[in-house]
Formats: sequence, C-alpha cells, structure tokens
Amino acid sequence: MISWADFEKVEMHVGTILTADDFPKAKNPAYKLIIDFGPFGIKKSSAQITKLHKKEDLPGKQIIAVTNFPPKQIADFMSECLVLGVVGPEKEVTLLSPSLDVENGLRIG
Repeated sequence: MISWADFEKVEMHVGTILTADDFPKAKNPAYKLIIDFGPFGIKKSSAQITKLHKKEDLPGKQIIAVTNFPPKQIADFMSECLVLGVVGPEKEVTLLSPSLDVENGLRIG
C-alpha cells in the first residue's frame, strides 16, 4: 500500500501527440513520440505501442503520461516522460486517454 502523499508525488498530465516516428534502434518495437503538455512544454517519449497503434493515427491524439521521471536514454534517444497504457496478455499496449478533449497539461488526480 502507498500513502496519498506518495501518490501525489506522481505527476500525470494530459498531452497531445505532435509527431510519431519509427524507432528502429530501440531494443523492442517502439515509436519516438513528441508530445505537447501545454504549460509543461514539449516532451519526447519512446513508446512500445506499435502492436495496436499505427504511427500515422497518433498525431493529434491526447494521451496521459507521467511527466516527472528523470530522462532515460533509450538507444540514441532521450525519453522524457512515460506514456501510460493498459498492457494486455501479449504485451500489447492500449493507450490511456481522456474521453473528451481537454486542455494540454491538465493534471490527472
């Protein structure tokens, strides 16, 4: 069990995917995402979402991500946030997103 104070340390925000590109240097199939988090800026993420999501369908999609992890080097790319999704039995990821369009940067709580 974690405390409410522990949960409050995790900053999850809504962002809109600006671009999605193939990431052939990643160890596991992934896309390089550029995401707009409004007042929190533009962040990059490596996302292993290739099984269920086509890169051409991703720009304009709102997602939820953890934005206060330290940057992580993945191959030649620095990932700055963790895009959240539901992980299925075959490790396929369904992205989490708000049911209605909302302002980029709003916090999840």
